[in-house]
Formats: sequence, structure tokens, C-alpha cells
Amino acid sequence: MARAATLRNLVGIAAAGGRRVRACGQRWDAGWRGFRAGVFRGGGRAAPRGSSASTPRQSGPLRGAATMAGSKGWVTGGFQSEDGKLTCGYSSYIGRRSTMEDCYDIKLTTIDGQPVNLFGVFDGHGGNLAAEYLKENLLKNLMKHPEFLKDTKLAISRAFLETDIDIIETISSSFRDDGSTALAAVLIGNHLYVANVGDSRAVASKGGKAVPLSEDHKPNRTDERKRIQDAGGVVKWDDTWRVGGILAMSRAFGNRLLKQYVTAEPDIQEEEVSSDLEYLILATDGLWDVVRNEDAIAILKAEDGPQAGAVKLTEIAYSRRSADNITCIVAQFHHDK
Repeated sequence: MARAATLRNLVGIAAAGGRRVRACGQRWDAGWRGFRAGVFRGGGRAAPRGSSASTPRQSGPLRGAATMAGSKGWVTGGFQSEDGKLTCGYSSYIGRRSTMEDCYDIKLTTIDGQPVNLFGVFDGHGGNLAAEYLKENLLKNLMKHPEFLKDTKLAISRAFLETDIDIIETISSSFRDDGSTALAAVLIGNHLYVANVGDSRAVASKGGKAVPLSEDHKPNRTDERKRIQDAGGVVKWDDTWRVGGILAMSRAFGNRLLKQYVTAEPDIQEEEVSSDLEYLILATDGLWDVVRNEDAIAILKAEDGPQAGAVKLTEIAYSRRSADNITCIVAQFHHDK
């Protein structure tokens, strides 16, 4: 009920003109207050915003790869885990869009004495409400699930589906049909779980090679097309393959009118963190539309840390004429700590 009330409040704000909608969906000339992490706007860093997770240590000043520092609608920052085994950086840019529908969330914390790190990127479509709701609630819902530490894959699946129901029930009373991807990485001890719904993507650097840890949910995938058709739906071509000729991805949160065919059931990959795992990239398709997996890993290796790497990836995607919002999170693993 409380979660539904949160989204109803967002619907009301958007209907009033969107001036108070935070972080995604807002026109950037109205200013941006950022997320749960420190914000870099090309001249200083704002204080971190509060979070239900413990506050991670912020990394040092950004060095290199900052030519967009003066750009409106661009934000970056970096964190370090308390044990020093993980550093991460993020970069999010409105790009060539007039509104921002990308969101992200980062939580570095401890649960029952166990180090827990969670990362999520959410790429909204048809409006910002679903992505904003996921940013506010998905990782929080997951951490509160009773099976989170005991059966993490089960907890992820149930938290995703339950959060989707919350979104659908709330948006059904409005004149909107917002949707969003969700890509989440959950690191518990030395176990890494990557859960994906939609066409955002996770790519790891293992032994110097690019290894995808998610597969894009596209309607023209043989298995996805069959699932949609078995449910009574159709996949049509309209500048790209689309569910019902409308949606260019086969799984998503929200999208009430297509929900019979467009599920929020995540695909989950589990990895044991070994010494050959160097980096993990989570990014929306604004990056992957124009940057290959292998190129992204090569770019990271040439940069000074994950924050500079995230910024550089954003810059390159924009320079290659990406037409979308561009958001990425980069995590670097330090096995000598």
C-alpha cells in the first residue's frame, strides 16, 4: 500500500507538469538534485543523499575523461566499499533526449554481518514513472525479502514480480502506461547475481575478455517470440521488431496494456567471484546501441578507475551519435584487499 501511494504521488506530480519529479523524466533545465550518491556537476560534488543502506566511502576527485563536466543533464560519482574490495563509478547523461527517463540505484551495505552490494539501472519508456518507482523501491524490496540471504535467486525473482504488480496496480488508475527495463547486480560475499528484464545489459571483464552476463530481451529472439505468440501476442516490424507493433523489448516492468505478453520475470545469472573478474558494467541501451561489449572493456582498461571509465563510456556513446539517454555503472574488483 505504501509503495502504491508513492507511485500515485509521482503520477500526480507528473500530471501537474513534472517540475518536482526527481532525477528521471524531468527536463534538465529545471535542475537536478541527483540520486542516493554524491553528484559531480563539473565544478564540485554535492553531499551524498540519504539511503536505507549504510553510506559507502566516496572515491577521490574525478581525474581525466571529463570533457562533459560542464554539460547540463550529466551527473557522475564514485564510491568505495568499506572493506576496499570494490570501487564503483557511475555516469548518467540526458544525451540528445529532451527528458531523462534513465534511473539508477547503488547500495553498498552490510546485512547480518555480510557485505552486500547492489547496483541497478532502469531505462524508462512511455514516461518516467516506472523507472522512478524502480529506483526508489526495487533494490529496497529485494533486501527486505525474507529469503534474500538464504535463497537469493528466489528472492530476486519474487521481488521483481511483486514490484511489477505494485506498478501495474497503481498506474492502472491513471491515463499513463509507463514501462521500464531493470538490470540489477547483487554481490553477496563472493557470489554475484545478475538479473535482467528488458534490453539494458551487463558485461564483465574476466581474464581480460568481455563476457556478457545478461541477454537482451528482444521480441525477435526465437524463444521470446515463441513465448509471446503462445500467449496470444504478435511480433511486428515497425522500424524494429516490436511486441504488438508497439514495444521494442519483450520483457519490461509496467506496460499494463501489453502485460499478458510482456513479463517482468527476470533472467538471472549467478557467478562466483574469482581472481579473473576485473570489472562489471551495467548500462542502458543508450551505451550498447553504439558501443560493442569488447570495446567497452578496452575503454575501461585505459582509464584511471571505474568513475573515469564510466564517464568515458558515456562520452564515447554520445560522440558516436547515441540517440538515447546514456547511463552506466562500473564496478571494479580488488582481489588483493
